[in-house]
Amino acid sequence: MVEGIVGGKLPEDTMTNAIGDALSGVREVELTVTGRRSGRQIARPVWFVLDDDNVFLVPVTGSDTQWYKNVQQTPMVRLAVDGTALSSSATPITDAGQVRHIVAMFRDKYGADQFESYYPKHDVAVQVPLG
Repeated sequence: MVEGIVGGKLPEDTMTNAIGDALSGVREVELTVTGRRSGRQIARPVWFVLDDDNVFLVPVTGSDTQWYKNVQQTPMVRLAVDGTALSSSATPITDAGQVRHIVAMFRDKYGADQFESYYPKHDVAVQVPLG
């Protein structure tokens, strides 16, 4: 579900375009997950890449990252940027080949040096479909 700037719901057929447009040209998205112990909503800025109507995330410390562990328990997440938000089910990716492909997209977007300095471990990724 995508919410517009005024908080109203957009028609289903404009969902992908609305969040896709909002993600264009930005470096971070706000990710909200449900705490696996507390049950609270936890928000944090994260880097992302957009590919084929999917947002891909790489946890900073890989499978040791707390928000990744939360997604494993409760896959429903919220992505928000510039007044537009999307709630969707996230899928952890552990296949080494897929993770390498996503990491390569991150390196292309953010620069290999910057990516490597912020992401010491990249053994997993997360896929969030836009539609």
